[in-house]
Amino acid sequence: MIIAIVIGFCVLLLICAFVFPRLSRHPERGGQKVIGVGSRGAGKAPGRLGRLLQKPFTQSSKAVSKSGSAGRRGRSKAPF
Repeated sequence: MIIAIVIGFCVLLLICAFVFPRLSRHPERGGQKVIGVGSRGAGKAPGRLGRLLQKPFTQSSKAVSKSGSAGRRGRSKAPF
């Protein structure tokens, strides 16, 4: 369920970044904040377990960043 939510948010952010490049930064930062809260909570586990629990949140954060930047990059290359 969480994976579907992250994928849906990434697709929505990609479209938003393509259509409104400057306005897409605020939703991207909001998504990063939400993911960061989960990452910090998971990181409180001791040792290796904490790093292991943080990994899905780190990957989600990278996906959100990539989708936003890909939309803005695609818009800058568009002929219109």
